[in-house]
Parts: sequence; structure tokens; C-alpha cells
Amino acid sequence: MTPAQRLFAIEDLLNQQLNPTSLTLEDNSAEHAGHASAGGAGHFTVHIASPQFDGKSIIQQHRLVYQALDALMETEIHALSIQVK
Repeated sequence: MTPAQRLFAIEDLLNQQLNPTSLTLEDNSAEHAGHASAGGAGHFTVHIASPQFDGKSIIQQHRLVYQALDALMETEIHALSIQVK
């Protein structure tokens, strides 16, 4: 997958699963160039707000994000930073 395709896939899954009211994605992969263990997968930061986060702890909110992106976690995402709004 190209970097643009990765961002689109992440955005698409988060929109489908969490219906966010706010969503911004950053591809930080260039900052980690040469990171041998990444195996070609990317480094990303997700800034997200969703009504599904209401009443949930930070850990529960992060689990929802990881669950939404599960299909990409082993192949396209090496590192993920989550910033919940």
C-alpha cells in the first residue's frame, strides 16, 4: 500500500467504525525512516473525537480505535499515537 492509500484506509475504517465528529491523521513515517523493525509499515498519529467515547476511560477509547484499525495493525501500521479530543 502506498502512504496515501494507508491514510485513506485508516480514515475509512475510523469513519465506518467510530463515526467521528472530528478526525485528523498525520503520517509520521518519514521521521522514522530506516526503522528496521517497521517492515515497511507506517507511523501515524490520529486525532479523533467520537460520541462513542462518551463515558469511557482513555484506555477504553484507545481500545475502540485499535479495534477499528485491527485489519491494518499487522500489515500497514507499525506505530500509532492516539490523541482523543
